[in-house]
Amino acid sequence: MANYWRTAWRRHLLAVSMALFCLLHNPMDVHARPANMSSLKDKNSPTSKEENEILPPDHLNGMKLEMDGHINKGFHQEVFLGKEMEEFEEDSEPRRNRNKLIDIFRKVDFNKDKSVSAKEMQRWIVEKTEEHFQEAVRENKMSFHAVDPDGDGHVTWDEYRVKFLASKGFNKKEMADKIKNSEELKVDEETQEVLESLKDRWFQADNPPADQLLNEEEFLSFLHPEHSKGMLKYMVKEIVRDLDQDSDKKLTLSEFISLPMGTVENQQAQDIDDDWVRERKKEFEEVIDGNHDGIVTMEELQEYMDPMNEYNALNEAKQMIAVADENQNHNLELEEILKYSEYFTGSKLMDYARNVHEEF
Repeated sequence: MANYWRTAWRRHLLAVSMALFCLLHNPMDVHARPANMSSLKDKNSPTSKEENEILPPDHLNGMKLEMDGHINKGFHQEVFLGKEMEEFEEDSEPRRNRNKLIDIFRKVDFNKDKSVSAKEMQRWIVEKTEEHFQEAVRENKMSFHAVDPDGDGHVTWDEYRVKFLASKGFNKKEMADKIKNSEELKVDEETQEVLESLKDRWFQADNPPADQLLNEEEFLSFLHPEHSKGMLKYMVKEIVRDLDQDSDKKLTLSEFISLPMGTVENQQAQDIDDDWVRERKKEFEEVIDGNHDGIVTMEELQEYMDPMNEYNALNEAKQMIAVADENQNHNLELEEILKYSEYFTGSKLMDYARNVHEEF
């Protein structure tokens, strides 16, 4: 990936090592891969409202992989809950969440036979993914307005660059004058690396004929690559480039499970590392490697990551049902979805079985 992500990796690895050393005082040399960087960005690196408006997000709802190549831990909840995700907070009232989950079950059960088939779940996943798409479109309108204050419908790379640097605390007029006069900006190394990454992404989003201007639709692709086949392909190339150790533009299992490593000094980190490897190995072998030849091509990875691929949605539906299908009938009953509520919503319902049939 771009240098920006590599720098972020190094900072995150250092933070993980120091935190774990302070928490656990039983040192022993082990290797550990870091937790998902995207989920920690807001906690460890506060950003201004202005930055959040104009920077591409690390996390994309409804995408199986994060921008840095990590598996999206919340993917199942995102494609099951759609825009209702925020309503299922861990500290919300269990009874209320239970009723909301029952209501969702009824909606997914399209033919009202009190069970959910793979086809019904597929239809629901596509619908919920589309909700995330529409939310991104709404957010993009505000973001585009932030970088296009004159309202001419186009933004140049230089205009965006000035806006970005101002959001990082640089003097807006000073930066604009330097860019206009082609002078050296003299920014710190991290900011320069981010700028280089953003510039590459900007020109990828600039549809032919390239004019170095982005309209609102192109800016949407810049912020959200899942909205453009071309940008999705670019995102896949970046992930492969960062993981591909022998430069053959393909990924083996060992490459996919071998993200950058850091050294920490406790056994708990080894356990985290082992779980992380098992999870990626399972995803590689059972889902991403479509023809099971031990190699994942860019085409396979792009197909896997395409959020609007209905075949992927059907496979995801079958996997989600299999997790909770205790009676092995390949359908999902209300009792099962309530029992496995944490998998579907991220929230545990302690009284899932109580009076369940009375709800109907």
